[in-house]
Amino acid sequence: MKRAVLLACIVACLLTVPVSAQHHIIIAWNDLGMHCSNKDFSTLAVLPPFNTVVAQVIRVGDSLNLPAVLTHNLRVTYEIPGNTYSVDKTNFWDYEDLLFGVQLPANVGLTGNGLSGDLQQVANYFVVTGIPVTPFTDADLAHEDPFQLGWFSVYDDSAQWLAATHTVVPVSNEINCLSAGCHVSEQAILDEHAEEALFDPAAKPILCAGCHASNALGTPGLPGLPSLSEAIHKHHGEITNDCYKCHPGPVTQCLRDVMATEHGFVCQTCHGSVAQVGASIDAGRKPWLEEPSCGSAACHGPVFAEEPGSLYRNSRGHGGLFCSACHGSPHAILPSRENRDNVQNLTLQGHPGTLHECEVCHGVVPAGAGPHGVSACPVRVDGDLDESGQVSSSDVIYLVNFVFKGGVDPRPCAANGNVNYDPAVTSADVIHLVNYVFKGGVPPCDVCSDSPMLCP
Repeated sequence: MKRAVLLACIVACLLTVPVSAQHHIIIAWNDLGMHCSNKDFSTLAVLPPFNTVVAQVIRVGDSLNLPAVLTHNLRVTYEIPGNTYSVDKTNFWDYEDLLFGVQLPANVGLTGNGLSGDLQQVANYFVVTGIPVTPFTDADLAHEDPFQLGWFSVYDDSAQWLAATHTVVPVSNEINCLSAGCHVSEQAILDEHAEEALFDPAAKPILCAGCHASNALGTPGLPGLPSLSEAIHKHHGEITNDCYKCHPGPVTQCLRDVMATEHGFVCQTCHGSVAQVGASIDAGRKPWLEEPSCGSAACHGPVFAEEPGSLYRNSRGHGGLFCSACHGSPHAILPSRENRDNVQNLTLQGHPGTLHECEVCHGVVPAGAGPHGVSACPVRVDGDLDESGQVSSSDVIYLVNFVFKGGVDPRPCAANGNVNYDPAVTSADVIHLVNYVFKGGVPPCDVCSDSPMLCP
């Protein structure tokens, strides 16, 4: 009887443990990996200042309890330290009424959000849309800083702080109609449309998506005209195959992820040439809504596919987490070339790259298969690429074949080859491993594996 009463008391206490006494983490990411906008809106506008960040809050598990994705009675806030205003960094607020038919307060974007505030709860996540951030910090109005870090905090319903994280809020003004050397002026672009019926190139400013439909902005366009994506890609595809002429950009280089740094991907690897992008839309593809699939047979295959009928950026998987929560934003799949993209996972698990330390969410290493069917591995030896249990000349040979000869990837549960602890597996890792094995150099530390890891 006493034992039953004691058990009941313990259960009651566990059920009444305040949320602030439990361990929580927050993971946040930008939806696209890059947002671009015009800086000058006096003549024409392609895109307004508009940034979106998604976040999920997780109550960390333990040996008795699974982790849980939470939203109830939580508040998630955002700010961008060092970037507190946008007026005077762009003239958007001089023309938003003419372009979008709304009169906005200073530093407030098209969805009513500013440069700080609260995320809204939707299903099992939080989101803020339309942050009107510019690439210019308060301290430097002359030079773009396209990969600024935002600060996202979680509070319970008693205003008790629970957790926080940094994530990049990417933005660029490199819409290069002029700076790419293509057009002499924005007015010249409008003048090229002078013969179009009912179009007045002097009626400025002009929203391009006012005539040409845009799924990005949700505008229907005018009947009989191609969408903005189709018109731009088909026309410019006859002139160039350089995506960075328009998409940001020769300086920003928004494709910065592991696919580019380790596998040599360029924009065309996934999307096709500029002309092919335009042709695919002409053939019926819906731009922004139908994009390349990670799960295609030519890429990762069905085991690593998105949810059926959903894009990567909208897909969820293990435990209800978004793909981006573990892997990063599109165009910034981790580890990224930009160190700021790696800050969040470096803080959570002690190293950059995919969030694959089970303990981050589970609190312990769970038994059984995890995301994509992978399972926890025994503690491994950094630099042990052939999974022999020790680092030797055979691992050097393995890495040489992998880096220089297109050899097979390091074996499951073995070290990943990034022995010098930078974002990519390159010849520098070969040199690092050679120096260690043959010259007594610095030991390899590809992921600083003091704890069990997941198989790749």
